[in-house]
Amino acid sequence: MALLEVRNLTKRWRNDRLALDDVSFDLRQGEILGLLGHNGAGKSTVLGITLGMVRPDAGEVRICGDSVQQNRARALSHVGAIYEAAHFYDYLTGWQNLQVLCSLSGWWDEEEARRILKLVNLGERANHKTKTYSHGMRQRLALAQALLPLPKCLLLDEPTDGLDPEGIREFREFVMKLRSDFGMTILINSHLLGEVELMCDRCVILKQGRKMYEGPVPSQEKSQSSFILQTRDIVRSREVISGAGAILDPVTSRVELPSHTVGHEMLKLLVDAGVRVDSWQPHKPTLEEFYLGMTGV
Repeated sequence: MALLEVRNLTKRWRNDRLALDDVSFDLRQGEILGLLGHNGAGKSTVLGITLGMVRPDAGEVRICGDSVQQNRARALSHVGAIYEAAHFYDYLTGWQNLQVLCSLSGWWDEEEARRILKLVNLGERANHKTKTYSHGMRQRLALAQALLPLPKCLLLDEPTDGLDPEGIREFREFVMKLRSDFGMTILINSHLLGEVELMCDRCVILKQGRKMYEGPVPSQEKSQSSFILQTRDIVRSREVISGAGAILDPVTSRVELPSHTVGHEMLKLLVDAGVRVDSWQPHKPTLEEFYLGMTGV
């Protein structure tokens, strides 16, 4: 079931630059989806439209069945978000900032706010002024604000930008906990491919405003269609592999199998043909390899 539906989004800026070109994808209930692309690919524009901050030229976004473009308040009642850089009143405490920000939507529950601050490990610093907060603490306060009240869907725009490795790991673990403990559905816009690979179930790749890919994170796919072959019988191997409809990359020694062939069948063909196989190992492409191949960067 799709909790968030992005349908045929098109957006052109005043300088006639095409930001989005008929982009569609789904965010399914209970999954973590990575939205990937280089700077200017359209990721933040998608989130801006989803949050009702940018008006599309065509298309719409629906959250829990409610259209953002037709009923913004109702649609956005289902989501929490960190969009672009988090800003707070430095002369107020973390607790006071939450009160002010939540009051904008007419909602405040002191007990729930304390619970969420404890959840993001800010309980002991809630009464300190935010000007004393580190960057990582400000990001955790932004998360607390996005989680009040606990939404069905969380939208995160470059949430680990500027964090050190320890902060990135802490954030990743927290995101996974939100899904495992609360069943939360999460969309992450990020350029950190390694983090997306560790956190996300599926990903969407944008390039110059167009969707290039939507599907499982490649390294997490259960099907195996790529193998690394080590052999001294290169010529004979190429003949056998080509004859079976597969492809051998002479540089990487990677064999890409057709959909109707599995690994042990190809290995048997090679051995039966007299090829001396020194090694035949499954190969799962990293998200980085897949992304660079898809975007041609």
